[in-house]
Amino acid sequence: MRYGYGFYGMDPTYLLLIIGMLLSLAASASLKSTVAKYRRVPGRSGLTGAQTAQRILYCAGITDVQIVPISGSLTDHYDPRTRRVCLSEDVYHKTSLVAVGVAAHECGHAVQHARNYAPLTLRSAIVPVANIGSSLSWPIFLVGLIMGAKPLLTVGILMFSLAVLFQLVTLPVEFNASSRALTMLNETGILEEDESVGARKVLRAAAMTYVAAMAASVLQLLRLVILAGGRRDD
Repeated sequence: MRYGYGFYGMDPTYLLLIIGMLLSLAASASLKSTVAKYRRVPGRSGLTGAQTAQRILYCAGITDVQIVPISGSLTDHYDPRTRRVCLSEDVYHKTSLVAVGVAAHECGHAVQHARNYAPLTLRSAIVPVANIGSSLSWPIFLVGLIMGAKPLLTVGILMFSLAVLFQLVTLPVEFNASSRALTMLNETGILEEDESVGARKVLRAAAMTYVAAMAASVLQLLRLVILAGGRRDD
């Protein structure tokens, strides 16, 4: 094969996976550390995450979105299908800068939805094909690799590219939601200027996990291309 083998016959393209894994682990560790720090800092307003979300949505003129508690940690999300802001228990009931910042971020997605923010609309539209691409790309690619079938290799790469595209579109959605969150927290007086620094660090750390995931997926896509090229040269 063109790409050859490294030490002890190991496929050197595994280095791409290792780099991606290290990036993801670093981003996750940074998020956990930042959350642990600011989870102990209460907001001076005394508002819980749920109350923060209620105030932000009210000020944004959004009255058809529910705010509901869900189980888990850092499982918070906005569901555009049911129009619900879902907050984990640590966010829904707590008054920390983490709770306030995360609640505002999810409300940022609700505002995006209400304002027909184009990247959010695009992301929602490609969710089905991205899910299919993510689940079937590797099986198809491996079959093509074993059989030496060039069309299957190409199909596998194209399907995985759909998952990468989804993550690419996710980046502006997440960064924009955080930007909206910080603006709304200031405009509504929920956070004072010095408190916004902590909330900003939490949201930035969360956003970097998406950046790391995107980088890892791009590296994995590159690995598929290299493996396919090496197979074709056999």
